[in-house]
Amino acid sequence: MGARLTDGREVVVKVRPAAGRLAGCTDVQRALWEAGFPCPRPLAGPLPLAGYAASAESFRPGGEVLGFADQSIDRYAELLARLIRLAPPPTTIGSLAPNPPWVAWDHPHGGVWPPPDDRDADLNAHSGAAWLDDIGHRVTRRLRRLRGEPDVVGHGDWEAQNLRWLGQQPWAVHDWDSAVSAPEPVIVGLAASVWPCGAEPRAASVAESEAFIEAYQHADRGTLTKSRPAGRPACGCTRSTPRKPASTARHGSTQAKRPNVCGRPGA
Repeated sequence: MGARLTDGREVVVKVRPAAGRLAGCTDVQRALWEAGFPCPRPLAGPLPLAGYAASAESFRPGGEVLGFADQSIDRYAELLARLIRLAPPPTTIGSLAPNPPWVAWDHPHGGVWPPPDDRDADLNAHSGAAWLDDIGHRVTRRLRRLRGEPDVVGHGDWEAQNLRWLGQQPWAVHDWDSAVSAPEPVIVGLAASVWPCGAEPRAASVAESEAFIEAYQHADRGTLTKSRPAGRPACGCTRSTPRKPASTARHGSTQAKRPNVCGRPGA
Protein backbone atom coordinates (compact mmCIF):
# COMPACT_ATOMS: atom_id res chain seq x y z
CA MET A 1 0.00 0.00 0.00
CA GLY A 2 1.32 3.45 -0.89
CA ALA A 3 1.11 6.41 1.49
CA ARG A 4 2.26 10.04 1.59
CA LEU A 5 3.51 11.22 4.96
CA THR A 6 2.86 14.68 6.40
CA ASP A 7 6.43 15.68 5.54
CA GLY A 8 5.76 14.84 1.88
CA ARG A 9 7.67 11.56 1.74
CA GLU A 10 6.10 8.75 -0.26
CA VAL A 11 6.39 5.32 1.32
CA VAL A 12 5.22 1.76 0.74
CA VAL A 13 3.61 -0.14 3.63
CA LYS A 14 3.83 -3.92 3.43
CA VAL A 15 1.61 -6.25 5.48
CA ARG A 16 2.13 -10.02 5.30
CA PRO A 17 2.03 -13.06 7.58
CA ALA A 18 4.39 -12.69 10.53
CA ALA A 19 7.64 -14.66 10.46
CA GLY A 20 10.74 -14.41 12.58
CA ARG A 21 13.01 -14.27 9.53
CA LEU A 22 11.54 -10.94 8.36
CA ALA A 23 13.70 -9.00 10.82
CA GLY A 24 16.80 -10.53 9.24
CA CYS A 25 15.48 -9.73 5.77
CA THR A 26 15.12 -6.10 6.80
CA ASP A 27 18.68 -6.13 8.18
CA VAL A 28 19.91 -7.28 4.77
CA GLN A 29 17.94 -4.62 2.89
CA ARG A 30 19.11 -1.86 5.23
CA ALA A 31 22.77 -2.89 5.03
CA LEU A 32 22.64 -3.01 1.23
CA TRP A 33 20.90 0.37 1.00
CA GLU A 34 23.58 1.86 3.25
CA ALA A 35 26.23 0.32 0.98
CA GLY A 36 24.74 2.08 -2.04
CA PHE A 37 23.00 -0.93 -3.56
CA PRO A 38 19.89 0.00 -5.59
CA CYS A 39 16.95 -0.87 -3.35
CA PRO A 40 14.26 0.91 -1.33
CA ARG A 41 15.32 2.19 2.09
CA PRO A 42 13.71 0.39 5.04
CA LEU A 43 12.01 2.93 7.30
CA ALA A 44 10.14 0.99 9.98
CA GLY A 45 9.35 -2.54 11.09
CA PRO A 46 8.61 -5.28 10.82
CA LEU A 47 6.13 -4.67 13.62
CA PRO A 48 3.17 -6.81 14.76
CA LEU A 49 -0.19 -5.83 13.32
CA ALA A 50 -3.25 -7.96 14.14
CA GLY A 51 -1.31 -11.19 13.75
CA TYR A 52 0.58 -9.96 10.70
CA ALA A 53 3.88 -8.15 10.24
CA ALA A 54 3.92 -4.59 8.91
CA SER A 55 6.87 -2.60 7.62
CA ALA A 56 7.49 0.57 5.65
CA GLU A 57 10.09 1.41 3.04
CA SER A 58 10.79 4.34 0.75
CA PHE A 59 8.86 4.46 -2.51
CA ARG A 60 11.27 3.94 -5.41
CA PRO A 61 9.23 4.31 -8.61
CA GLY A 62 10.41 4.10 -12.18
CA GLY A 63 12.62 1.81 -14.15
CA GLU A 64 11.71 -0.98 -16.49
CA VAL A 65 12.09 -4.75 -16.61
CA LEU A 66 15.25 -5.52 -18.58
CA GLY A 67 14.40 -7.73 -21.53
CA PHE A 68 16.59 -9.94 -23.67
CA ALA A 69 18.76 -7.18 -25.08
CA ASP A 70 22.43 -7.75 -25.84
CA GLN A 71 24.37 -8.57 -22.66
CA SER A 72 21.25 -8.64 -20.47
CA ILE A 73 22.36 -11.95 -18.97
CA ASP A 74 25.63 -10.30 -18.00
CA ARG A 75 23.78 -7.43 -16.30
CA TYR A 76 21.61 -9.78 -14.22
CA ALA A 77 24.60 -11.88 -13.17
CA GLU A 78 26.82 -8.87 -12.42
CA LEU A 79 24.16 -7.32 -10.20
CA LEU A 80 23.77 -10.55 -8.22
CA ALA A 81 27.55 -10.73 -7.76
CA ARG A 82 27.51 -7.13 -6.52
CA LEU A 83 24.70 -7.92 -4.08
CA ILE A 84 26.49 -10.92 -2.60
CA ARG A 85 29.74 -8.95 -2.38
CA LEU A 86 28.08 -6.06 -0.50
CA ALA A 87 25.70 -8.11 1.67
CA PRO A 88 26.45 -8.42 5.38
CA PRO A 89 27.82 -11.72 6.71
CA PRO A 90 25.03 -13.98 8.00
CA THR A 91 26.47 -13.87 11.52
CA THR A 92 25.99 -10.09 11.77
CA ILE A 93 22.24 -9.93 11.09
CA GLY A 94 19.04 -11.44 12.37
CA SER A 95 18.40 -15.04 11.40
CA LEU A 96 17.13 -15.71 7.88
CA ALA A 97 16.08 -19.23 8.84
CA PRO A 98 14.15 -21.00 7.64
CA ASN A 99 14.77 -20.23 4.00
CA PRO A 100 11.63 -20.09 1.82
CA PRO A 101 10.43 -23.51 0.62
CA TRP A 102 11.76 -23.09 -2.91
CA VAL A 103 15.28 -22.65 -1.45
CA ALA A 104 14.94 -25.23 1.34
CA TRP A 105 16.81 -28.15 -0.24
CA ASP A 106 18.20 -28.96 3.25
CA HIS A 107 14.91 -28.68 5.13
CA PRO A 108 14.57 -30.71 8.38
CA HIS A 109 11.24 -32.31 7.46
CA GLY A 110 10.78 -35.84 6.16
CA GLY A 111 10.60 -36.49 2.43
CA VAL A 112 12.05 -34.67 -0.55
CA TRP A 113 9.85 -31.58 -0.58
CA PRO A 114 9.47 -29.09 2.28
CA PRO A 115 6.03 -27.87 3.34
CA PRO A 116 4.82 -25.29 0.77
CA ASP A 117 3.95 -21.76 1.81
CA ASP A 118 0.92 -21.36 -0.45
CA ARG A 119 -1.24 -24.32 0.56
CA ASP A 120 -1.84 -26.83 3.35
CA ALA A 121 -0.54 -29.95 1.66
CA ASP A 122 2.13 -32.61 1.84
CA LEU A 123 3.81 -32.61 -1.55
CA ASN A 124 5.58 -35.86 -0.70
CA ALA A 125 2.20 -37.61 -0.59
CA HIS A 126 1.43 -36.68 -4.20
CA SER A 127 1.22 -39.82 -6.31
CA GLY A 128 2.02 -38.29 -9.70
CA ALA A 129 5.18 -36.95 -11.35
CA ALA A 130 7.58 -39.61 -10.07
CA TRP A 131 10.22 -38.17 -12.41
CA LEU A 132 10.09 -34.92 -10.42
CA ASP A 133 10.64 -36.73 -7.12
CA ASP A 134 13.60 -38.53 -8.68
CA ILE A 135 15.14 -35.20 -9.71
CA GLY A 136 14.59 -33.90 -6.20
CA HIS A 137 16.38 -36.89 -4.66
CA ARG A 138 19.36 -36.56 -6.99
CA VAL A 139 19.66 -32.81 -6.54
CA THR A 140 19.50 -33.12 -2.76
CA ARG A 141 22.26 -35.74 -2.77
CA ARG A 142 24.47 -33.48 -4.89
CA LEU A 143 23.85 -30.40 -2.79
CA ARG A 144 24.66 -32.25 0.42
CA ARG A 145 28.27 -32.06 -0.73
CA LEU A 146 28.09 -28.37 0.11
CA ARG A 147 27.42 -28.95 3.79
CA GLY A 148 30.20 -27.34 5.75
CA GLU A 149 30.69 -24.64 3.12
CA PRO A 150 30.19 -21.09 4.40
CA ASP A 151 26.84 -19.45 3.83
CA VAL A 152 26.52 -16.07 2.15
CA VAL A 153 23.57 -13.71 2.01
CA GLY A 154 21.76 -13.39 -1.30
CA HIS A 155 18.38 -12.97 -2.94
CA GLY A 156 16.23 -16.08 -3.31
CA ASP A 157 13.84 -14.69 -5.92
CA TRP A 158 16.18 -13.26 -8.56
CA GLU A 159 13.53 -12.91 -11.25
CA ALA A 160 13.37 -10.15 -13.84
CA GLN A 161 10.02 -9.00 -12.43
CA ASN A 162 11.68 -8.09 -9.12
CA LEU A 163 14.33 -5.86 -10.73
CA ARG A 164 14.01 -2.49 -12.43
CA TRP A 165 16.51 -0.85 -14.76
CA LEU A 166 17.20 2.46 -16.45
CA GLY A 167 18.59 1.28 -19.75
CA GLN A 168 21.09 -1.35 -18.65
CA GLN A 169 21.82 0.37 -15.34
CA PRO A 170 20.17 -1.15 -12.25
CA TRP A 171 17.61 1.10 -10.61
CA ALA A 172 15.82 -0.98 -7.95
CA VAL A 173 15.76 -4.51 -6.57
CA HIS A 174 12.55 -5.43 -4.75
CA ASP A 175 11.12 -8.36 -2.73
CA TRP A 176 13.56 -8.38 0.19
CA ASP A 177 11.40 -10.85 2.11
CA SER A 178 13.17 -13.32 -0.19
CA ALA A 179 16.63 -12.64 1.27
CA VAL A 180 18.30 -15.97 2.03
CA SER A 181 21.43 -17.40 3.59
CA ALA A 182 22.93 -20.40 1.80
CA PRO A 183 26.14 -21.59 0.13
CA GLU A 184 26.95 -19.33 -2.79
CA PRO A 185 26.47 -22.05 -5.46
CA VAL A 186 22.89 -22.60 -4.26
CA ILE A 187 22.01 -18.91 -4.60
CA VAL A 188 23.71 -18.58 -7.98
CA GLY A 189 22.19 -21.79 -9.32
CA LEU A 190 18.70 -20.76 -8.28
CA ALA A 191 19.10 -17.35 -9.89
CA ALA A 192 20.44 -18.95 -13.06
CA SER A 193 17.24 -20.98 -13.41
CA VAL A 194 14.67 -18.20 -12.90
CA TRP A 195 16.21 -14.88 -13.93
CA PRO A 196 14.09 -14.44 -17.15
CA CYS A 197 10.76 -14.71 -15.28
CA GLY A 198 8.85 -11.50 -15.81
CA ALA A 199 10.78 -10.48 -18.90
CA GLU A 200 9.50 -13.72 -20.47
CA PRO A 201 6.68 -16.04 -19.26
CA ARG A 202 9.12 -18.86 -18.63
CA ALA A 203 12.19 -19.99 -16.74
CA ALA A 204 15.69 -20.02 -18.21
CA SER A 205 16.73 -22.61 -20.75
CA VAL A 206 19.72 -24.80 -19.93
CA ALA A 207 21.86 -22.67 -22.27
CA GLU A 208 20.67 -19.46 -20.61
CA SER A 209 21.37 -20.88 -17.17
CA GLU A 210 24.87 -21.84 -18.27
CA ALA A 211 25.44 -18.36 -19.70
CA PHE A 212 24.28 -16.79 -16.43
CA ILE A 213 26.70 -18.92 -14.42
CA GLU A 214 29.55 -18.04 -16.80
CA ALA A 215 28.71 -14.35 -16.48
CA TYR A 216 28.60 -14.62 -12.71
CA GLN A 217 31.96 -16.37 -12.72
CA HIS A 218 33.41 -13.51 -14.74
CA ALA A 219 31.88 -10.84 -12.49
CA ASP A 220 33.02 -12.74 -9.40
CA ARG A 221 36.53 -13.18 -10.90
CA GLY A 222 36.13 -16.94 -10.84
CA THR A 223 36.10 -17.27 -7.03
CA LEU A 224 32.97 -19.45 -7.14
CA THR A 225 34.96 -22.27 -8.75
CA LYS A 226 38.39 -21.52 -7.34
CA SER A 227 37.22 -21.66 -3.73
CA ARG A 228 34.66 -24.46 -4.24
CA PRO A 229 35.33 -26.96 -7.03
CA ALA A 230 31.86 -28.47 -6.50
CA GLY A 231 30.24 -25.10 -7.13
CA ARG A 232 29.43 -25.39 -10.80
CA PRO A 233 27.88 -28.89 -10.58
CA ALA A 234 25.81 -27.69 -7.63
CA CYS A 235 24.60 -24.71 -9.65
CA GLY A 236 23.61 -27.00 -12.49
CA CYS A 237 21.65 -29.30 -10.18
CA THR A 238 19.95 -26.41 -8.41
CA ARG A 239 18.62 -25.04 -11.66
CA SER A 240 17.06 -28.43 -12.43
CA THR A 241 15.00 -28.27 -9.26
CA PRO A 242 11.58 -26.61 -9.49
CA ARG A 243 11.61 -23.34 -7.60
CA LYS A 244 8.16 -24.04 -6.29
CA PRO A 245 7.33 -27.75 -6.11
CA ALA A 246 3.64 -27.04 -5.48
CA SER A 247 3.27 -25.30 -8.80
CA THR A 248 4.32 -28.38 -10.76
CA ALA A 249 3.68 -31.46 -8.63
CA ARG A 250 0.03 -30.59 -8.23
CA HIS A 251 -0.57 -31.19 -11.94
CA GLY A 252 0.52 -34.81 -11.73
CA SER A 253 2.27 -34.65 -15.09
CA THR A 254 4.39 -37.60 -16.07
CA GLN A 255 6.06 -35.86 -18.99
CA ALA A 256 9.79 -35.50 -18.49
CA LYS A 257 9.94 -31.86 -19.44
CA ARG A 258 11.40 -28.90 -17.63
CA PRO A 259 8.72 -27.37 -15.37
CA ASN A 260 7.67 -23.75 -15.68
CA VAL A 261 8.90 -22.28 -12.42
CA CYS A 262 7.95 -18.66 -13.10
CA GLY A 263 5.65 -17.05 -10.62
CA ARG A 264 4.69 -18.02 -7.13
CA PRO A 265 1.08 -18.10 -5.96
CA GLY A 266 0.51 -15.73 -3.10
CA ALA A 267 3.75 -13.75 -3.65
